[in-house]
Amino acid sequence: MKALKFHFVRSVILIGLRLLTKTKLQHLDRINQSEGGKAIVAANHLGMLDAAYAFRMVKRTDLIMVVAEKYRKYGFFRWLVKTLNLLWLERFEADFGTLKETLRRLERGGILFIAPEGTRSKTEALQQAKPGVAYLAAKSGAPVIPVALWGTEDRVVRQNLKSWKRSDVVLSAGKPFTIPPLPKENRAEFLEAQTHEIMAQIAALLPEKYRGVYADSPRVAELLKENS
Repeated sequence: MKALKFHFVRSVILIGLRLLTKTKLQHLDRINQSEGGKAIVAANHLGMLDAAYAFRMVKRTDLIMVVAEKYRKYGFFRWLVKTLNLLWLERFEADFGTLKETLRRLERGGILFIAPEGTRSKTEALQQAKPGVAYLAAKSGAPVIPVALWGTEDRVVRQNLKSWKRSDVVLSAGKPFTIPPLPKENRAEFLEAQTHEIMAQIAALLPEKYRGVYADSPRVAELLKENS
């Protein structure tokens, strides 16, 4: 029954995406679509449609997603979280319960879709990321799959809707990579460095105007050279 509900909701979301967007997919095969095999899909966050694209990328019913607490007041989101077994996240406090449950689901072989930035970018470019994704990757040993999305900016989507146009969206998946285990000492410095690596990997997949605070990173320049 759970799988049927998941696939029904996913089908409805995909129909919505087709009505609203024209999507170009790049290297989607890099995201493990088979059942089992823990992984973390780390994506930039430009607009409301980004979360819907999790269902475009991941067919697996063991998809792990967190939903910000501010959406609890909406009946649709409460229903969605319950139906798809998603997780609520208290963004402005240390939500250890959700963190532990996310790790448990990863250890069981789930695939996590998450935005390291934690919220939509008001500048429509990469903003400073939080260390949560690096922590989850280091603790779980799950490979990180960087994903870049653009064309999903709320402003752009709204403008196109007013003109009865579909938005052109590009989704590009990078090569999976792993983060070393969490050390016993200097954890803050370790997480800062690994968070930068995750965001550099995402930035290298994005057009220049979307790279934001990571635009001048030497690591991004190195990755662009490697991929050229």
